[in-house]
Amino acid sequence: MTEPPSQQAVVLLSGGLDSYTAAALARAEGFTLFALTVRYGQLHVCEIEAARRVALALGVARHLEIEVDLAAFGGSALTGDGPVPTDQDPDRSGIPSTYVPARNTVFLSLALSWAEVIGANYLVLGVNALDYSGYPDCRPDYIAAFERLATLATKAGVEGRGLRVYAPLMHWSKAEIIRRGHTLGLDYALTHSCYTPDVDTRPCGRCDSCQLRARGFAQAGLMDPSLSPAT
Repeated sequence: MTEPPSQQAVVLLSGGLDSYTAAALARAEGFTLFALTVRYGQLHVCEIEAARRVALALGVARHLEIEVDLAAFGGSALTGDGPVPTDQDPDRSGIPSTYVPARNTVFLSLALSWAEVIGANYLVLGVNALDYSGYPDCRPDYIAAFERLATLATKAGVEGRGLRVYAPLMHWSKAEIIRRGHTLGLDYALTHSCYTPDVDTRPCGRCDSCQLRARGFAQAGLMDPSLSPAT
């Protein structure tokens, strides 16, 4: 970071390893964390419980869960509009069917609203522009545009208290993220990444998210602690 962090930050906490790591990095920078988790109609709803575990491990000041039913609009395999693709190259070109239309914009707007209320100047987001599935709202240009929007659209911005998006993982590979989390002592067994878990919430190992996670741990030279011997 190029400037001192504000005292408080709102972190979008999904229960995945990226948001966990980003939040831990923000905490290490001196932020007091307020965690926001959104139940948006995702089929892999077990990630909500993972977010609760992660929030507890991070010692956040408050963990708020809200419901915004993006499944009502459709348009994504993650909300039940078509099957989740499996056994495909996660690095293939194009925007996959697991893209949820405008999800990060909706989530960041919710976090922005809460940040204004509590006086936080930072929003923490675990997006990544390297090992990701081609989502348009995970790119540096998008983050810069949202920061500009936050400045124009809020009382805090108009009064000179600019709201920033802290996205420390933006240019890191999944392996780099995992290695950094390991040095921070993060327990990735608390997290959930799979888009199509079984009834016991075990990961499928075949969706894009599972493949990117597995590759990251392999390249980091570490074992994924979330995987039981049976999987």
